[in-house]
Amino acid sequence: MSKKHSKKSIDQPDYKKTLKQLQIELVKLQNHIIKHNAKILIIFEGRDAGGKDGTIKRITQYLSPRETRTVALGKPSDRDLSSWYFQRYVAHLPAAQELVLFNRSWYNRAGVERVMGFCNEEQYHEFLETVPDFEQMLVKSDIKLLKYYLDISQDEQKQRLKDREQDPLKQWKISPIDKAAHKQWDKYSQARNIMFARTHNLTAPWTIVRADDKQAARINVIKDMLFRLDYKGKDEALVLPDADVVFNYKESYLHNGMIAA
Repeated sequence: MSKKHSKKSIDQPDYKKTLKQLQIELVKLQNHIIKHNAKILIIFEGRDAGGKDGTIKRITQYLSPRETRTVALGKPSDRDLSSWYFQRYVAHLPAAQELVLFNRSWYNRAGVERVMGFCNEEQYHEFLETVPDFEQMLVKSDIKLLKYYLDISQDEQKQRLKDREQDPLKQWKISPIDKAAHKQWDKYSQARNIMFARTHNLTAPWTIVRADDKQAARINVIKDMLFRLDYKGKDEALVLPDADVVFNYKESYLHNGMIAA
């Protein structure tokens, strides 16, 4: 594996062709999910401007909106704050025949809430202690859970946040949290590393996506999803992901450049 956290380029014609082929595979997957009453939950976490929106958009583009849901929860209400932390997320979990994608999830507590001081020490440590048990309960209830962390370099994040400010079509993406993200880079790195150490396990492992190149990241997330999930008529050669772009978390990757410092 290459250790440098750099862009792994893919040319535009190949990207479009491969994406279309993979989206056909996603339709096959959805047919299988519906036929077999499966419950699929995909969690997307990562740095601000990591590419979560664009990746999810390509996954859901041609899927049935009846059986596909994207969940991107906003600021918690007063009622949410007084409830069990996981309660507002539970309401959005997949039922039979559903594919649900979380654009950020309960891991807000391990990231932005921790860094920005939106939760206290007790709440933070309680989350880290209980989330493995919570996820084990989901998996035991026959929910297939995949957790992706979209990782980008500090220079790439800086450029993407700058581009957002200049693009009138992306103004809605700019928030005070985004503006603080680059200044708090080291704190986010520390919070991420603790999150991985405490919440990566055999039942619910973390999959890292090197996302400096948006197109390579999108292609390989979809490939990895299709590779891990069962469905009839799978094109095994097509869905084999690039192990230099998407891979299972290991602590050593925090030190050898595979994950951005």
